Amino acid sequence: MNQSAKRYSPLQAALIGGAIATTATLSLVGQAWTRSVSAALQDSPKALVDQVWQLVNREYVDGKFNQQDWQAIRQSLLSKDYTSKEDAYTAIREALQRLGDPYTRFMNPQQYESLTNQTSGEVSGIGIRMEVNEKTQRLTVIEAIENSPALQSGLQPGDEIISIDGKSTVKMSVENASKLIRGQVGTSVKLELQRNGRTPFEIKLTRAIIEVPTVRYTLRQENGRRIGYIKLEEFSSHAADQMRRAIVNLNKQKVDSFVLDLRGNPGGLLNASIEIARMWYDNGGIVKTVNRKGYSDETKANRTALTNLPLAVLVDGNSASASEILTGALKDNKRAVVVGSQTFGKALVQSVHELSDGSGLAVTIAHYYTPNGTDINHKGIVPDIKLDLTQSQEKQLASNPSLIGTQSDPQYARAVAVLSNGGKIARNEADSVNTGSQSLSIRAEDLKLGER
Repeated sequence: MNQSAKRYSPLQAALIGGAIATTATLSLVGQAWTRSVSAALQDSPKALVDQVWQLVNREYVDGKFNQQDWQAIRQSLLSKDYTSKEDAYTAIREALQRLGDPYTRFMNPQQYESLTNQTSGEVSGIGIRMEVNEKTQRLTVIEAIENSPALQSGLQPGDEIISIDGKSTVKMSVENASKLIRGQVGTSVKLELQRNGRTPFEIKLTRAIIEVPTVRYTLRQENGRRIGYIKLEEFSSHAADQMRRAIVNLNKQKVDSFVLDLRGNPGGLLNASIEIARMWYDNGGIVKTVNRKGYSDETKANRTALTNLPLAVLVDGNSASASEILTGALKDNKRAVVVGSQTFGKALVQSVHELSDGSGLAVTIAHYYTPNGTDINHKGIVPDIKLDLTQSQEKQLASNPSLIGTQSDPQYARAVAVLSNGGKIARNEADSVNTGSQSLSIRAEDLKLGER
């Protein structure tokens, strides 16, 4: 699905990499660059190496390249003979490591395809969420996604998947099952299912493009108040539309206030974070970016807010990148009270490029700041009410996700208490509350990038 990347315009895409998520832009290169290189280099591993070097040379945020002689590095790269693309990939990664920036990285074609699929917020499949049931150890349907082939075919939560295209799912992981279920749009997949212990039955489904839900919301009744709880899992290309529907639908249910849960959200599309910020307030800054030439660009709200009801935002040490842009914007504009643990601390913007052979390159091109000019890189955002979970609390929520966003969730419960107080923070709360054993904040330099 590399084609999905081409649907984005510049300044819209992002790089998401597990615990490290990076707010990014997208640029597609290839034809114009290819015409500029000599015919002898075209379509060779050496051409790819030089393509990467040129992009970094033109865009990298640090014009001194981490005190490295970037021109000498190019000469060294082009003096080598590469017997395969894999050799070239290794040389590229070694050169990028000298920049000392974990966010400027090379992706092979499979990694880049995974990235574009993730940022598109779409997959080709049948539209189910699965888990391995702890009690039965059977692969089980959690949910059939709205407007999906699975829902239209009558799949239900609790259905056990016995086999996929004749392959038994015994001891099969969710990841491996997903690989079997996903495939080219229009092709079919056969599932053998068992429902409520009855006789197994088979069902044939045709794969389609599925919009992955990244926003989940519900109305909660808390001490006479109507709380609109919204969980945003990542900033995909569909996140803003899904958030808009959530706010509108909760407004129709006459909520008194909102809790926006960004815990564990690794970031995503820069444009999505901006669009979502504009849904919460009419005036004020959202984010400021500064490139290597010192050029500053500030994005502001544009009088398109959907609600002015009281708002609390939940964050933790894995709330990163685009999550921090949104949190910083709401905090600096005094639009929300922020509750939870100190955030991740990543304030760098990447440009993501598709390369000539289908591989990809992410290049750090700018630094971003919150509306008040705060640099959160390697620091994170300190919540208005700093409330760290204990290890036992973390374990309880992880083992029983249904408790997240309920009164059994200490951070949610504190947010509701503040909203019940009209959104005003008591003095002792503002001085930070710590009920846990350690902060969840992670520094960028502590990260080790895994292969995707």
